[in-house]
This record gives sequence, structure tokens and C-alpha cells, in this order.
Amino acid sequence: MIALSLAEIAEVVGGQTHDIPDPSVQVTGPVVRDSREVEPGSLFVAFVGERVDGHDFGHAVVEAGAVALLASRPVGVPAIVVDDVQSALGALARHVVRRLGATLVALTGSAGKTSTKDLIAQVLARKAPTVFTPGSLNNEIGLPLTALSATDETRFLVLEMGARGIGHIRYLTDLTPPKIGLVLNVGTAHIGEFGGREQIAQAKGELVEALPSVEDGGVAVLNADDPLVRAMASRTKAKVILFGESGEADVRAENVRLTDSGQPAFSLHTPSGCSEVTMRLYGEHHVSNALAAAAVAHELGMSADEIATALSEAGSLSRWRMEVTERPDGVTIVNDAYNANPESMRAALRALAAMGRGRRTWAVLGKMAELGDEALAEHDAVGRLAVRLNVGKLVAVGGREASWLQLGAYNEGSWGEESVHVSDAQAAVDLLRSELRPGDVVLVKASRSVGLESVAQALVEAGTEGEVAAR
Repeated sequence: MIALSLAEIAEVVGGQTHDIPDPSVQVTGPVVRDSREVEPGSLFVAFVGERVDGHDFGHAVVEAGAVALLASRPVGVPAIVVDDVQSALGALARHVVRRLGATLVALTGSAGKTSTKDLIAQVLARKAPTVFTPGSLNNEIGLPLTALSATDETRFLVLEMGARGIGHIRYLTDLTPPKIGLVLNVGTAHIGEFGGREQIAQAKGELVEALPSVEDGGVAVLNADDPLVRAMASRTKAKVILFGESGEADVRAENVRLTDSGQPAFSLHTPSGCSEVTMRLYGEHHVSNALAAAAVAHELGMSADEIATALSEAGSLSRWRMEVTERPDGVTIVNDAYNANPESMRAALRALAAMGRGRRTWAVLGKMAELGDEALAEHDAVGRLAVRLNVGKLVAVGGREASWLQLGAYNEGSWGEESVHVSDAQAAVDLLRSELRPGDVVLVKASRSVGLESVAQALVEAGTEGEVAAR
């Protein structure tokens, strides 16, 4: 964070100082909520959770170097005490962002946010110092913590914004007002909470409504291939830039194809020129993500060649998102188990089909959460798609939703041993360990709550064990 004294912070957040001998002492380290991340000069934010109370770590974090706590009650160590820690954290982030000389880029969408954010960050980092959301910390706590990690040297601040209801993104944009706003898509993620795609579009569009006008440098980057996103152009005063495969897109892809290993390649066309891209990531769905990143980078002054080079060299920065491991025995494990919704599930299955050309493929799938009344139909559709894509074997893991996946596959014509329903992750591991053979490709994907990353990790470790045994 930019250096601020404890007195300044107390004034910004409307708090009272307690047990602080010298209010002029500055916070020079990171602002953190995890006691394990404290460094000398840190400010520790003491949240009260369901199982852990951050105030209980007060003495430990001060001993580790924290100069003070941001807390809701005195704890006998230096602290700035406020009525609401979350609101105070947001106020501090808002204050710091206003003092920064950085361009703030915000993005949202139903699917692909984290992968796109990682691409944008890697492209912009070639131009100037860039700070971006780690992983998927895109809510009312993670977003201000990311903003507070920016320094005076930061030129680009890239923030992922998530929403589970109307007004959530409006709140986040109030904390960290963006100059460039990107909307990727409107899908069915969290549709059970929103009530429908129109409501999701309403929520996602709050981002472009928050942008400054054309005259003040605001830019809305919208997906030309998604009608609900494209319609958001009418909801903003900012300049509108379209990306996609549509011929009307300002930044578009032509000659899209997949390499033999399932990595996308395409011709990138921008208003200032065109260049060829071959990505290191897996799956055709990354083309749209790359175009979104390219549109942002072009608006910030990068050439088509610079963007294409950066996209071609960019990798995955976040765990368990199409994370590909080649085992010594020739088995390929694709760990995409961080989360799942119908759009990302379909994209992952298509990527599996592309990667598995001439090889036996396995789709180890589990529940997609928060789909409400659409849950049965969406799980059934994913099971059917696995059959249509000629996935070698579907392993549906879990309870009711997993049975719907298998039912979809069965109704599409998978009557033999092409699909199986197992009760839990360990049963899936046992099955795969006994049946995998060299050359197989295994996709593992489900909502985060299912925890199927344990299946992928066990299969990776099994390959290492096999290599040791062979030696």
C-alpha cells in the first residue's frame, strides 16, 4: 500500500485509535486479513468469522511486525477501532485508489473472469507495473485488499468483480471506480440466486453504468457475440469497444483453429493492425478471453504485435483452471476443478474433445451449484453433450446432480460402460487408478464446493508413484 500514517487511516475510516503511542507511525507493508501473511509494517484487518475471530490474533500479528489492527473492539495492542470493519476497509481502499496515478480496469461476467483477468494482467505488465486480483478474490473483501496492494509505482490496477445479486457490482465500483470496464458474457452462473439471465445482465451492466463519460476517458469493452452484453452499450456514457468473432467487432479473431494439443490459434485484428496468436492455454473458449484482453490493451496504447506476443506467451496464473499435467506414463490430467457453471462446463468438455483426438478421454464431473430450478435441465444437458462429443467415459461424482449428469448421458445413447455414477471423490480415484492407461486424457471439473481437485491431485501423484515403482 502507499504509505499512510495511522492517524491518516483513522481519519479516513472514521475510527478511534487505541493503544497507539505514536499515531504518525506509517503502514508501509501489506494490508492483510490472514495472520500468516503479516509482514513488518502491515495493517491487519480483524474480521469476525463463523469459526475464527481475527481479534484473537492481535498480539501475534503485532509480534510478527504489524503496526496496528483495523478492528471492531480494542484488544490491548495498537488498533484503529471502527463500527464496521468491512465498511472501513472499503473506505480505505477508496481513499488509496483516488490517490493512485494508476488506470483502473474492472471486469465481470458469468464465466471466464479469472482467466481473462490473468491474461489482461500479463499483457499490461509488459507495458508498465501492474497489480491485479489474485485468484478469484473478487468480492467486497478481496477487491479492496487487492486495491490496497497497489503502490505509487503501479500504473495499471486490474480488478475482477463478482456478483451474487443486484447492487453488488455497483458497491464494488463505488469503492474502486474504474476507467475501463469489461463485460465478458451473461450466462447461467448463480442463476438460482438471480432468478434469470435478464437479472444477471442487469447486475453485470452496473459496471458500465459506473464508467466515466467519453470526454472523461471512460471505455466500455463489450462482447459483440453476446446479445445481452452488447445491449449494455445503451447503459453507458463511455466509449464502447466491441470484441468477438463478429465482423462488427472492433477487436476480432479470424481463422480460429486448435493445435493438435488443443491450444487455440487465430489471427488477431485490431483497429491499428493484425497479428497471429498461438496460445499456451487449452480450449477454444480462451479465444474470447484473449480478445477481451486484447481490446483492453489496445485501448491502453499497445500495438497488435505487442498484444499478440504477450497473449502467445501468457500462461495460467490461477490454480485449478485448465491446469494440465502430463504424467510420466503418458496420462494427461486436466484439473479444471476450481468452479463450474453450464457455460464453463461445456467449454471444458469441448477442450477435452480437442485435446483427446486419437486418445481415450475421461470426463470426471460433479455438481454445478446455484442453478435453482434450472439444475436438472442443465446437468442433463452436460451429460448429453459429453456423449455428443464422443467423450470416452463419463464419471459422475456425487449425489442427485451427478445422477442427472449420468441420466443425460444415458438418454443421449450412453447405455454401456461409457458412463458411471460414483458416490464420492475417493470412489472416482479408485476407479480411475484401476482403469487408466497410457495416453488417456482426464478432465476433472465441478463446482468448488464438491472439492474434485482432490481427484486431480491424487491422479497426478499416482503417476509419480508409478514412475518410482517402475524405477
